[in-house]
Amino acid sequence: MPDPTRQLLRHTLATVAYRGSKTLRGAPESFAQYGTPEKSAAQILAHIGDLYDWALTLAIGKQAWNNSAPLPWNDEVTRFHKTLKAFDDYLASDQPIACTIEKLFQGPIADSLTHIGQLAMMRRLAGCPMKGENYAVAAIAAGNVGRDQAPPRKEF
Repeated sequence: MPDPTRQLLRHTLATVAYRGSKTLRGAPESFAQYGTPEKSAAQILAHIGDLYDWALTLAIGKQAWNNSAPLPWNDEVTRFHKTLKAFDDYLASDQPIACTIEKLFQGPIADSLTHIGQLAMMRRLAGCPMKGENYAVAAIAAGNVGRDQAPPRKEF
């Protein structure tokens, strides 16, 4: 029987993927440069990828941090999903987790949700807003961390 705490964490990653995909979908290429010189949208997205690379190293027990330079926007979007998938694949395996689930949640995962919210706010400020959504009714399922997400069920 699957570990329910790991399953909850995997559902959380699927939520990150869903919300992140919604925030990134339809953003113009120019959005990558929006923000300040120290914190552009591309730099924030690269940081999210770094958070999930770090989460995987925490889970494996060989903590390592990397500050990645942003890739071109579409490549960075691909990296976002790739890092989520690598971490989700590890959680889906029977490999041991070297730290507590709580540490994984309170550190990299919660931080990524904050940054996805930043990107959503930045889209509005940049003049390319996205629609709001009732996320409680969204079709989110553990393991679905790729670009292909279910369409919104209730936008406003």
